[in-house]
Amino acid sequence: MNGYIRALLTIPNGYLKLGITKLFHIKNVHFGRLPRISANTEISVDKGAKLEIGNRFNMRGSARIRVRENGKLVIGNNVSLNINNMIACHDSIEIGDDVQFSPNVQIYDHDHDYRAEGGVKAGKYKSSPVKIGNNVWIGANVVILRGTKIGDNAVIGAGSVVKGTFESGSVIVEHREYDIKRRG
Repeated sequence: MNGYIRALLTIPNGYLKLGITKLFHIKNVHFGRLPRISANTEISVDKGAKLEIGNRFNMRGSARIRVRENGKLVIGNNVSLNINNMIACHDSIEIGDDVQFSPNVQIYDHDHDYRAEGGVKAGKYKSSPVKIGNNVWIGANVVILRGTKIGDNAVIGAGSVVKGTFESGSVIVEHREYDIKRRG
């Protein structure tokens, strides 16, 4: 779709979606200028949660943002979420300026606590903050797990599962090995 036509459709939708969210969470939701948000996206903010979005935010089809009770999600300026991205925040996620997401990227600052009494069904979580620096490019199908810190100007290769601390300027690629056998 032509960029100008898309902007004519997505900017009003962005103000509408974020405006309605702010209506229900007046003190806890803040957003900047020119949010471009496609119609079939989801933004949910629970009671006590905080959401801050910078200027020129872009959120494409089927992307989801979920900020759970007492969680805090901060998204910088000129950040672009792509199709089927998911950001699920129970604790704290901070995304810097000029971060670009490829399709199907998932960010979680929590894990199910399967050792808790009642197991996964009990709905208990272990969480730790996620921080993504400025000018980071995240390839398709990347999963970023709790406790991850990614420095400025980093690149994360497609299909990587990322957990840990990575310095500025890092190129992060998960290597896999295949064990191929013949049938027969």
